[in-house]
Amino acid sequence: MLLLFRIWSQPAGAMSAILDRGSLLFASAAVLAATVLLKFTAPFLPISFFTPLLVLAVVYVPGTLLLATLLGRLGGVGVVFQRDYSPLLTCGAMAFAAAEIPLALAASFVPVGYLLIAAVLYFALLMFFAVRTVFGVESGVAAGVVALSWIPLAAAAFFWGPLRFLLGMLASPFFLFFAWYYLGSELSGLGAGLRSRQSFRRMLEAATVNPHDGEAQYQLALIHQQRHQYTEAAARFAKAIAIDPTLTDAHFQLGRMAREQGRLREALAHFQIVVGQDERHSSSEVLRELGGIYVAARQFADARNELAIYTERRPYDPEGLYYYGQSLEGLGETAAARDAYARAVEADHTAPRYRRRYTARWSRLAQKQLGKLAPDSHR
Repeated sequence: MLLLFRIWSQPAGAMSAILDRGSLLFASAAVLAATVLLKFTAPFLPISFFTPLLVLAVVYVPGTLLLATLLGRLGGVGVVFQRDYSPLLTCGAMAFAAAEIPLALAASFVPVGYLLIAAVLYFALLMFFAVRTVFGVESGVAAGVVALSWIPLAAAAFFWGPLRFLLGMLASPFFLFFAWYYLGSELSGLGAGLRSRQSFRRMLEAATVNPHDGEAQYQLALIHQQRHQYTEAAARFAKAIAIDPTLTDAHFQLGRMAREQGRLREALAHFQIVVGQDERHSSSEVLRELGGIYVAARQFADARNELAIYTERRPYDPEGLYYYGQSLEGLGETAAARDAYARAVEADHTAPRYRRRYTARWSRLAQKQLGKLAPDSHR
């Protein structure tokens, strides 16, 4: 119940807490209870008490999961479905209940048409946090998934006649008894994704009791980082380093977060520690990060030195080639800069399809700089 109240005050944190401590059974019951309340305050609405939950479970959540898999390039649909269906359904059901309860309470005082619009928009906002937390995707991808999530609902509305008959059969006690009797193990397996996440989290929390286990702190930090909880992630990474200063990737992740947040001096300190421990860490990406910091600080000679090594080791990384072009351009080596930008564009064009979401940005930036540095651009 506290998680439901927390959604209204802190939606992002609530979705993370639901993944750690939430229950699919409670979330389903909350949707049913909210729908009963809505039927009591607005009996003229043409919905049965089980319809919203079934539409969520059978139409909306699978459709949203498919969209997230495609837009976020998360991997095979089957693997993602098995891993993330129950976490997304739990978060989605809690979001729906959180949007439906205020609608039901205000239905007696405010025109229902306005309330429905507000409830739909609020549900979409909550689903943005749910999608971003469950899948760990960027905010733009999460917004795109939610913006397109009306498509499976529109398809369901188009086939509402036979679908309503089917949903009615699914909700009948007779069907539910035989489905559970014959398919109980398969149906219970749908909740395995949420249970495994929660079990792993509890195991890590228990391991952190040991003051010498830096790895447990590091793994918890990765969970927070994947959920975009950067303050909590930084605190866990810092604890991991305090226990074991040789955890190179903890320094690397702290450096990346500091750089993304504009704290370049702090990022530089972490990356220099990483280079001192292993300059080939994360496929030498620490050199690319250092080069990016030096470019931002206009230390172009230092940037070129780091990025020359990196692009020799990773000649098909558009981001590294773009930074390399920036350093060369800053040093006045225009021809070499044009060549680096052209290589960045080509690297994006030849990248595997699943990498395009990450590489396209650097290709666009490189093309923009190529336009500025074209030989005839000053004529």
